[in-house]
Amino acid sequence: MKLNELAPRHGSRKNRFRIGRGIGSGKGKTGGRGGKGQTARSGVRIKGFEGGQMPLHRRLPKRGFKNVKFALRLNEINLGRVQAAIDAGRLDPNALIDGAALVKAGLLRRIKAGVRLLGDGELKAKVGFAVYGASKSAVAAVEKAGGTIKILAPSREEGEKAA
Repeated sequence: MKLNELAPRHGSRKNRFRIGRGIGSGKGKTGGRGGKGQTARSGVRIKGFEGGQMPLHRRLPKRGFKNVKFALRLNEINLGRVQAAIDAGRLDPNALIDGAALVKAGLLRRIKAGVRLLGDGELKAKVGFAVYGASKSAVAAVEKAGGTIKILAPSREEGEKAA
């Protein structure tokens, strides 16, 4: 086989159909766009237009609220990944494990607003953590292994929990 003999597989390529080239072509005059009006023009088309009836997305009530401005973007990491990094020698179990240590070990790409520790996986090493938050199962697993957790998040008052 030579370079000049290369060709795509039969039927894998189609020629472009040139519309709007006279009535005899089969796609002339309106060019497959129907009659006149907004839908025949290029550019703007009303999305969700229901012929003047109130559109569905405006009939339904608005619900919910997403606090984007003050929402905390936390890194989440499971105990199983931390244990795997300790076994591989990337984390020192004798040193305090915080966000910077996790980034240095390659477990996180960057520290966002803080690190939240989750309880998936098994922790065998006695380790000290300094994290923004931790799940109840993570706290229980770390304390069971003989380690400690320091929660850096400000504690919520009882009045805030009730509200």
